[in-house]
Amino acid sequence: MLLCMAGTTPSAGVTSRTPRPRRAEVRTRILEAAAAVVAERGLAAASLDQVAAAAGFTKGAVYSNFRGKEELFLALLETQAGQRVEHVERALAGAEDVPGALAAVSAELARPDPEGQLLFVEFWQRAVRDPGVREAFVASRRRLRARVTDAVRAFLAGLPNDPGWSPDALALVVVALATGLALEERADPGTVDEGLAARVLGSLVAAPAQPAETGS
Repeated sequence: MLLCMAGTTPSAGVTSRTPRPRRAEVRTRILEAAAAVVAERGLAAASLDQVAAAAGFTKGAVYSNFRGKEELFLALLETQAGQRVEHVERALAGAEDVPGALAAVSAELARPDPEGQLLFVEFWQRAVRDPGVREAFVASRRRLRARVTDAVRAFLAGLPNDPGWSPDALALVVVALATGLALEERADPGTVDEGLAARVLGSLVAAPAQPAETGS
């Protein structure tokens, strides 16, 4: 007969459990897995089953955080874009003068993000064809531009002279410039000079903006 000394085995009825991850951690892991899956397969071929497997969760865990594929990948797109905006915000906050601020923004706009740009293009293609997807996509882009507008407003307030730009208009130009340059660089690497965005933005804020023409 084998005798067990006290303390050498778990008490009866007591089992060892791995703590369940918090909801925020689950969501983060799902988004990270979604980024890996869409980078490998593209948006159209990516599935929630693949994302769940990559994250180490069941498909039910994905659905507990996102209502479906579009919501998941739109959240991923917004998260990736938001991270770039955060970098711009920190760069602007740390800049000591206008040239420094423009250089910081230009460096961020020039930072490679091939997966993020491909995801944006694929989502844009779906959005312009599907009204349901477009509504959510437009709302996401507006939230992004609102954050950029806040950063631009603070930047304009620190200029010695008023360039004549409204924060909303200049923010839209910055977002469009970032998107356009990134797509050109993605298609033909080395095309976009690292200081190009700074030169463009410097020209925009150096002279008063021209009022929009109105039809007769």
